[in-house]
Amino acid sequence: MAVNSNADAHGADGGNAGRAGAGIPDTARDGAGASGAFAADLLRGHTDTIVLGVLRRGDNYGYEIHKAIREAAGGEYEIKEATLYASFRRLTKDGLIEPYWGDETQGGRRKYYRITDAGRAVYTSNVAAWIATRRIIDSLLDAKER
Repeated sequence: MAVNSNADAHGADGGNAGRAGAGIPDTARDGAGASGAFAADLLRGHTDTIVLGVLRRGDNYGYEIHKAIREAAGGEYEIKEATLYASFRRLTKDGLIEPYWGDETQGGRRKYYRITDAGRAVYTSNVAAWIATRRIIDSLLDAKER
């Protein structure tokens, strides 16, 4: 069952998602069930870190970042276009990523994103916080993998 992030489904993208994100499937689905909704809430809080993680591997544009996240999750999670572009705006505003236009010789012009040194530092800090949090939650729930 795929879990979709829909934190910004009501226009939080300021209207840029449709223009900048043409081609990204908007795959909001109902019926994810209680466990899917819970997982979506957990993932939603880590969207910016997930995007920074993708950009650590190299500069990329919206659709490819969307695809990389879906593939890394084995198809069990898809980020909504509005959520992704809201994340791009937050990360850009905070100086954690930098957008730039590509110089494609074919097709439409693409906006690429690159992670900054500050973005790498935030990513590293957030991953450390997640690991510590996961260890505590696993202990509290007695849910360690055996």
